[in-house]
Amino acid sequence: MGFLGRLRESLSRTAQQLVRQFDTIAGAETPEQRARAVDVETLDALEELLISADVGVGATERIVSAVRARTRRGEGLRDLVKDELRAIFEAVPVMADADGHKPRVVLIVGVNGTGKTTTVGKLASFMMAQGMTPLMCAADTYRAAAVAQLQIWADRAGVELVRAREGADPAAVVFDAIQSAKCKNRDVVLVDTAGRLHTRVNLMNELEKIRRVSARAVEGAPHDVLLVLDATVGQNGVTQAREFMGAVGVNGIVLAKLDGTAKGGVAVAIAHDLQLPIRFMGVGEGIEDLIPFSADEYVDALFQDTW
Repeated sequence: MGFLGRLRESLSRTAQQLVRQFDTIAGAETPEQRARAVDVETLDALEELLISADVGVGATERIVSAVRARTRRGEGLRDLVKDELRAIFEAVPVMADADGHKPRVVLIVGVNGTGKTTTVGKLASFMMAQGMTPLMCAADTYRAAAVAQLQIWADRAGVELVRAREGADPAAVVFDAIQSAKCKNRDVVLVDTAGRLHTRVNLMNELEKIRRVSARAVEGAPHDVLLVLDATVGQNGVTQAREFMGAVGVNGIVLAKLDGTAKGGVAVAIAHDLQLPIRFMGVGEGIEDLIPFSADEYVDALFQDTW
């Protein structure tokens, strides 16, 4: 199954709910219907539907306002909504690339239970398939179970893992991993950090130390700070992301567990409210179930026509 097929499958729960209710709202949309302005009842129903799919209040208000303004042009309701969804993603600033820096240092951050360690393994596998040579770093030195889990993923992906004794300084482990990557000419260092809440000052200070040490080892590092969000928590994930942005300079999102929720519209809320690019989506439990985010494919998958 290709990327689009896996995305469609993972969004099936969201899309089934969205399309079924959307078609109830829009009906068959004859040319005569499209030529008329959408009535208040239809707009209210559309607003309720989008919010129930976790699109978010801000994005929903933008979409409903656009629909209200454009429906007299004879455009179908479905096409209007899809156009506005794409426009929300297109408005997210494009992040500068880190080409020219080797190895590229990528920090994976987030709260416990979001799927950080799993994401590191999947990301390593994806990069291998793209012809890159990643190296994994176990910077969560407080939990032996976390390192053991990361080793399993490293073995699955066929990628080397740099690890240290339990309780070692995480920043020192990251430094050693970067030096190893330099010596072995690796393209990327993927750093699995300890799960943390933004309110844990000591852990946030530790993450800042990792950033400083990375910058001394490679110019511009860390080049990416990817926040892993659990799609099943919906709007709480947006709140988490906002706090991490202020604390650790997040520049990209990995939306995990998208296959486990009927509220996959949270990707829209992330783009609209946070202006952060979604880099990857987790669409299953397998090592290949991490796919690059595409706004067009995501929007099309939300509005699948056949079930």
